[in-house]
Amino acid sequence: MNDREDISSFEASSSPLRWAVLAGVWLAYYCFGLTIVSLAPLVAEISTELGLSRSQMGGVLGAWQLVYIGSAVPLGILLDRTGIRRGLMLAFIMIAVSVVLRSQAVDYASLFLAVAVFGLGGPLVSVGAPKTINLWFEGSGRGMAMGIYMTAPMLGSMSGLSLTNGLFMPIMNGDWRAVMLLYAVFIAASSLVWWLITAHPGCKKVEGELSTKPSGSQKENFKRLIRIPAFQIVLAISIGIFFCNHSMNNWLPEILRSKGIDATTAGYLASIPVVFSVLSSLAIPRLAVPMRRVWILGFLFLCFGASSIMLQAFDGLWLTVGLIVQGIARGSAMTLSILVLLDIPGVGTERAGVAGGMFFSAAEVGGVGGPVLVGVVSDLSGGFSAALYMLTGMSVILLLLLLALRARQ
Repeated sequence: MNDREDISSFEASSSPLRWAVLAGVWLAYYCFGLTIVSLAPLVAEISTELGLSRSQMGGVLGAWQLVYIGSAVPLGILLDRTGIRRGLMLAFIMIAVSVVLRSQAVDYASLFLAVAVFGLGGPLVSVGAPKTINLWFEGSGRGMAMGIYMTAPMLGSMSGLSLTNGLFMPIMNGDWRAVMLLYAVFIAASSLVWWLITAHPGCKKVEGELSTKPSGSQKENFKRLIRIPAFQIVLAISIGIFFCNHSMNNWLPEILRSKGIDATTAGYLASIPVVFSVLSSLAIPRLAVPMRRVWILGFLFLCFGASSIMLQAFDGLWLTVGLIVQGIARGSAMTLSILVLLDIPGVGTERAGVAGGMFFSAAEVGGVGGPVLVGVVSDLSGGFSAALYMLTGMSVILLLLLLALRARQ
């Protein structure tokens, strides 16, 4: 479509421009995933240089989720007011600032603050991505687009885990601070791509139409939803899912290195779950029709538990199978739980936005607690076995919550 064409006839859902917008959203989520794991392959180097214990590093790794919990709702409101273009641009900026500050950290406090800043960018991506897809895609195309952009954080994580020690650390002569700056440059370049894509008049028209639509009372929707027992159970399930996901996202390379595996090999092994997460994200949600969703979630929670048990192995087949099974669970558990949430009577499409915001705010409680508790338990026990058994216990809790949800249906 030519920029000079009469924009009054522009239809977002049929315009080729929607694919460019999707690419921009994909980039935002890719940077999101890359930044989440950017410290994980460097835990040993950073801890040694800054004199951090595992408990302190666990606190650092969970810092951004702590901020996310409190900032998600107000930042979602800000996104509605500023528009998607400016909102996601602000997300790019805050993520890049967080990575730059990490490169300048000199102690526990400065590193904690640097990671915490990411919690001001993450919610804008989480809220802005589905909101953007909702505007530009309809029907089955909307589900396909969401499946595509959900691969981005996984691929971003895989890149960070596999390339940090395998490629960038050698290139930067083992300087982890230089690697952080390299990632910041990439994020800044991605933000420029987003800004150029959304400079198209069609993008401005779509946002302009959205700003003229009246919005309901979010306060009343919140009160209505929080009183639904099944909704409360799904919020609890979201906490458990993020507890397991973020624990493994942040600590898996170090868990593998504790077995005597070198840093480069540990990075490549830690990327195995990410590969299977991508495949799981693209395949399993398509099979999960409403009548099957709870049962498939039960299977995924069993995968969580089996994986944490298999990771007790030092090497060989069981360790590899554990990594694969973990990826299958991590790739689809969150997506299916959101679908289950939207199936609850009383939620519906008209309350999907506030319901999703509540879901992610609750989930990040687990996102904070998981990495912190893994660090504390491993410090107290002198290894990661007790922490892995803790994750097995969480999978049992998730299964019990699923039984309670099933009884409510």
